[in-house]
Amino acid sequence: MQQAGEGDRVRIDIPDEADVDHDLHGAHGEVVTVLHDDAGDVTGVDVDSRLYRVALDSGRTVDVRGRDVRPPIDD
Repeated sequence: MQQAGEGDRVRIDIPDEADVDHDLHGAHGEVVTVLHDDAGDVTGVDVDSRLYRVALDSGRTVDVRGRDVRPPIDD
């Protein structure tokens, strides 16, 4: 996904079962806000600097990196 903005529906994509946030894999929600930090400077990957705060359909709110956000799957 290029860039999501506030109000966009997204799907969380963390397929690596070893990732501590794997339990979020496949969850859908709405972007509440987009935050920025310097992670991209450390990793060399610009998308890593975008942190999305997502209100999941389950009611939980989480922060995920840009690399973990995809367009939603239509029901």
